[in-house]
Amino acid sequence: MRISAPMTRWTVRLLAFSTGCVVANIYYVQPLLADIAREFGLSAAKIGAVAMFGQIGTGLGMLFFVPLGDKYERRSLICTMLLLESIALAFAAGARSVTWLSLACFVVGGMAAAVHVIVPLAAHLAPQRERGRIVGIVLSGLLIGVLLARTFSGVVGAQYGWRTVYWFASALMLALAVVLRLALQPSRPETSMKWTDLMRSVIGLAREHATLREAALIACLLFMTFTALWTTLVFLIGTSPYHYGTTAAGLFGLLGVSGAAAAPLVGRMSDRHGSERAILIAIASTLVGYVVLLFFGRMLAGLIAGIVLIDFGVQSGHVANQSRIYALVPTARSRINTFYMVAFFVGGALGSYLGPLGFNFAGWTGFCAVPLGVLAFGLIYFIRADRKRVSGTEPTALRES
Repeated sequence: MRISAPMTRWTVRLLAFSTGCVVANIYYVQPLLADIAREFGLSAAKIGAVAMFGQIGTGLGMLFFVPLGDKYERRSLICTMLLLESIALAFAAGARSVTWLSLACFVVGGMAAAVHVIVPLAAHLAPQRERGRIVGIVLSGLLIGVLLARTFSGVVGAQYGWRTVYWFASALMLALAVVLRLALQPSRPETSMKWTDLMRSVIGLAREHATLREAALIACLLFMTFTALWTTLVFLIGTSPYHYGTTAAGLFGLLGVSGAAAAPLVGRMSDRHGSERAILIAIASTLVGYVVLLFFGRMLAGLIAGIVLIDFGVQSGHVANQSRIYALVPTARSRINTFYMVAFFVGGALGSYLGPLGFNFAGWTGFCAVPLGVLAFGLIYFIRADRKRVSGTEPTALRES
């Protein structure tokens, strides 16, 4: 497989920029939820379902489309998905009911899975000794896209209305499809398996590699806590003592950029010291972040500190997990990524629903309760698994990476 200049600085930047632009489409909605709820007359719990449909769509897009990255020419697959993404975003911009908006967000999420055709491409092209660093750079583009999406949509939505955000995103996806079509050379498929065989092989890979199952579970738990925060934040800061609006909710997205910028450093740590240490730090950081939010989140300094710790933890865990799983089966990276990312977005969908639901029932404390329980379970699980790896008492499959 070849791109016009394999893994030059420009190529890596293009892939990082592309992932950021595409993944942003899933997260534009989060700071806009209060405005959308007012327009359609919905409660916080009910409007959370709109964000949940986007996450579900992404998970299903991962399941049905991303494995095709091992079978079909990737440039054409990516560009086709971006064109469909542009159409879905236009439908979201013109939606006249919450039902149509939910359906449009579902398709937007599904086609945004193109991101996870791009990331395995970067891992495939990277030299083994630099794979963690390069994957970290591309993922930092993805993570910055996730975070700046909220800032952009919050500011633009407050000034020009939430529909303008989606019209802009539709035009951007159309332009990006053209740029990638012109910039990338055709790629050679890595397998000739039928689609049904590809899908069966995804399950087979998960059964065979305990490392993949472990990484998927940790990713599910971490991303659940991440989407719970960002889906609920606009409602949290709308209450006492803050009384902030949509613009402020978007600007809080800037706090996570420092965590995203740390992604290449986490990749280097994984290259040098193994991924397990980085994953343990990631879970602990996210857990501490929620403890800070629970006890000090009603003070601005505590809110900022909690958000930074959570963003850093989730992003670091994602980079370390992906560096880990891409080393398992080099010829099946798209399928391995499929299983991992489906679990990832299942967690995202649950967090998008449970965060506003907890807030609706018990305010700030109810919002924090579920993430704290999830993270405590994840930390105990990973420590026990890591002790088994160190002692050598686990099955061989658990010591693959």
